[in-house]
Amino acid sequence: MQYRAVSRGESWDGGLAGSVLVHDVRDARGAVCVAKGRVLNLDDVARLRTAPWQELHVAALAPDDMHEDDAGPRLACAAAGGGVRVGERSAGHWPLIAARRGIVDIAIDPLAEVNGREGLSVYTLFHGHVVDEGEVVARAKITPFAVPRGLVEGAVGVARAAGGLVRVRAFRRARVGAVVLTSLGERQATNIARFGESLGEKVSWLGGELLPPIVSETRRDAVTSALRAELGRGCDVLVVAGTRAMDELDPTFLALADLGGQRVRQGVPAHPGSLFWIARVGTVPVLGLPSCGLFSEATVFDLVLPRILCGDAIGAAELAGLGHGGFLTRDMAFRFPPYRRSRRRGEVAD
Repeated sequence: MQYRAVSRGESWDGGLAGSVLVHDVRDARGAVCVAKGRVLNLDDVARLRTAPWQELHVAALAPDDMHEDDAGPRLACAAAGGGVRVGERSAGHWPLIAARRGIVDIAIDPLAEVNGREGLSVYTLFHGHVVDEGEVVARAKITPFAVPRGLVEGAVGVARAAGGLVRVRAFRRARVGAVVLTSLGERQATNIARFGESLGEKVSWLGGELLPPIVSETRRDAVTSALRAELGRGCDVLVVAGTRAMDELDPTFLALADLGGQRVRQGVPAHPGSLFWIARVGTVPVLGLPSCGLFSEATVFDLVLPRILCGDAIGAAELAGLGHGGFLTRDMAFRFPPYRRSRRRGEVAD
């Protein structure tokens, strides 16, 4: 683009048609009569004749320039991967919207490569963010009023080669089993029922099905039978509540050994939920809930379960990685699923 200033005079309107207006022009009442960014046509030029301006700034498009009205949607469509749709332009940007509930995947290196082209911008939520259908996950923007076509096409090629710069992976329809130890009810009789309600709401929001929880006596043989029964139902994930995570002789750990299970990690670098543990029996992950996460409070469990229900394999390395951002204060609530619109992210019933 080539910019020029136009002063009012007898021949000021010559050659304006086809140029881009760089700023708003207002009429005598102060209302915008010709908006900035507009490619001027003869009707616009006629309106400008009656407006009280003294100097116009316009830009002439080069033959290979793409106006933002064309470049923006092209960049946005290329940036949108699976599970993402392009919304209507708003305030100079094109929103990329989650077409389904799931986890946001960002192609981080290709995103940086696209944004390295001055004049083009795609900005996103964090990689791994849990979103509901309809949430804006990213935006695409063309900063100037027009950019060279080759610049746009290069960025489009990068985005398409990556399968889109932002995707939303859907949760799979998983069956979640649960074993609740009677020790959980020793503090308060209603705890066991409250736990089932809380976990059921979370699993349902994540697209899964919670099998009826099994209540087990806190004995090695009883816990072994309960775990075996849930595994026999064909659960994809198994949750255990009521263990003493720091006791190596806790009946749950002994029962897991009896079933040939292996513990992946005991304790994680995150709070609340630092006593969370994960084991595996065959291909089924077994998750031990910390006491703080048994009911409505969001913990590290609410970071791990969505990933598992999206098909991620969570091992010791992934759990160790939770330390970055693992100080889960109120300001970090954005990391949790929005189970209820009426509450903070990560929270369900009291």
